[in-house]
Amino acid sequence: MAIETSIVVAQAAADQGAFPPFQPETFLSQLIWLVITFTVLYTLMVRIIAPRLHGIIENRQVTIARDLDTAALAKQKAEEAGEAYEKALAEAKAKAQALAQKTRDKLAAESEEKRTQLEADLAERLANAEKTIASRKAEAMGNVREIAEEAATAMVERLSGNAPPQGAVSAALDAAMKR
Repeated sequence: MAIETSIVVAQAAADQGAFPPFQPETFLSQLIWLVITFTVLYTLMVRIIAPRLHGIIENRQVTIARDLDTAALAKQKAEEAGEAYEKALAEAKAKAQALAQKTRDKLAAESEEKRTQLEADLAERLANAEKTIASRKAEAMGNVREIAEEAATAMVERLSGNAPPQGAVSAALDAAMKR
């Protein structure tokens, strides 16, 4: 149905002749209305719309400039805070290293002192032990000589049936000890 209506309208327009804006008898009225409409729209544009747009653009530029200034100030403060943080961090590291070095030196000195005390104690104990060993060795050697004399005398007596003279056994032991 809509197609039939379109066809009817198209046929009516074709019956009237050319397209209405292109008909020469309507040019003058179309030009007058064009000038009136253009003048009204131009006046509206110049007096109302353009000032409003100009105000909006200026306001936006002021807002953008203010926001950029605020951002620059915030960036500067952030950089200053970052520098202060880096400085504080460097100072803290230096203090920590100094404290660690001081602690290392203190512990090394204490360790060296303890080591020295232990070495002195061990040297004293070693000297005492050597004295004890030497005295016991001398005591044992004295006992060994007596035992050796008694054993040699007993063996000679048992083998030969006669006890050897005391000086002969001592002289034989002295000769054997020298070798």
